Amino acid sequence: MIKVGIPRALLYYQYYPMWKTFFEEMGAEVVVSPPTTQTMVSEGSSRVVADTCLPVKVFCGHVLSLVEKCDYIFIPAVRSVKRRVYNCSKFLGLPDMTKAVIPESPPILDIDIDVNQGKRKLYHNIYKLGRHFTWNPFKVRQAAIAAWQSFLIYQRLMSCHRLTPPQAIAKMTGEIEPKAPSLTQTTIALIGHPYLLYDEHINHRLIHRLEQADNKILTPETLTKEELQSAIARLVGRAYWTYEDEIVGAGGHYLQSGADGVIGLMTFGCGPDSLMMDIVRRASKLGTTPFMSLTLEEHTSEAGVTTRLEAFLDMIHRRKRRQVKVCA
Repeated sequence: MIKVGIPRALLYYQYYPMWKTFFEEMGAEVVVSPPTTQTMVSEGSSRVVADTCLPVKVFCGHVLSLVEKCDYIFIPAVRSVKRRVYNCSKFLGLPDMTKAVIPESPPILDIDIDVNQGKRKLYHNIYKLGRHFTWNPFKVRQAAIAAWQSFLIYQRLMSCHRLTPPQAIAKMTGEIEPKAPSLTQTTIALIGHPYLLYDEHINHRLIHRLEQADNKILTPETLTKEELQSAIARLVGRAYWTYEDEIVGAGGHYLQSGADGVIGLMTFGCGPDSLMMDIVRRASKLGTTPFMSLTLEEHTSEAGVTTRLEAFLDMIHRRKRRQVKVCA
């Protein structure tokens, strides 16, 4: 059986169930790289120039961990998934960059995803990808339909059942049932890209620390598309980058309702992220919901993150106690 490797980085948390379903419908076995470690980060960093952003360095580390463990590695070039809205350049050249810096990598299965080129071009690219496994176009079509249905189920689990991507993936694959939410008094919203929010090594187990401190966690995935688009329209008019709803949309929504505090995560040196997070920061000054931005990079210390987090939570708790006294 052909083994297809999928790196647990970058777009993994958005599309893994869809990718897994497609390749399994084509008769392949899917191999996922293990969770991020410091060794992966170091090895990935050694393959690229210093100015490369942290998520790409981590991605390279995950690709290296899959060498000799699979027959192919799936690395799509996701250019655009919405009309007139485009992706960050790191996603556009990801397959070519990987081939250049990791020559020992297994053959790369790449596919261009750009809805601006029309449905016909997209379908052609899907069939081209499927030819690595079969020449039967009907089998490829059925696999694509099954993959899309899997993606819709994944989206509903997150927006309707309020599950995070790791919880929804675990539920769909039958690994571990998500824990029932505990009764908490403080609600913290996290905004940022999934490859930052759910990679425990990069963010120093941020979600775990917040939950251990008895906080309820909200993330962009638990919002509906309508809620995200409404917030984007209010703050910037329309989206310019593909995953802007994860920062601008979620930030704009949670600053107005549903959260006692908002924490934004971004990586050092990322232009789109810094601009979008600044928009949210400016919006926070017009309201009363506390906002904190955390910038992550290779040398971000766990102690630094913990100290800022403790100070932020302490501020929120003091603020809530004052509000209770005023109401009393």
